[in-house]
Amino acid sequence: MYDWLADFVVVVHLAFIVFALLGGLLVAWRSWLAWLHVPAALWIAVIAIRGGICPLTPLENSLRAAAGAEGYSEGFVAHYIVPLIYPPGLTPGIQLMLGLAAIAINVAIYAWVLFRHHNRTRSR
Repeated sequence: MYDWLADFVVVVHLAFIVFALLGGLLVAWRSWLAWLHVPAALWIAVIAIRGGICPLTPLENSLRAAAGAEGYSEGFVAHYIVPLIYPPGLTPGIQLMLGLAAIAINVAIYAWVLFRHHNRTRSR
């Protein structure tokens, strides 16, 4: 049971990261989602830039330990995402780049959303 819960936390963690990075696209569909997305986007940027660990990582580790498996010492991004994108070894420089990339992605998406909204308003 604990192993399944740990896997569920990983899925939720990944979904949160995807939402924080790309959720601005949903704001184009439903503007009220900005109230959920902006704090999520700021959270991942701050965690990445400061080199912190999301609270979901220790939760997953404790669930894995309760299941009799080993956890991991680095953060979620370092354990699951970085090996997919970067060579092994998360450095503070890479974390800074990831945080800045999250900000840049969201600024670009919100610029597009605002531009789209402005054009719709002008055409009415």
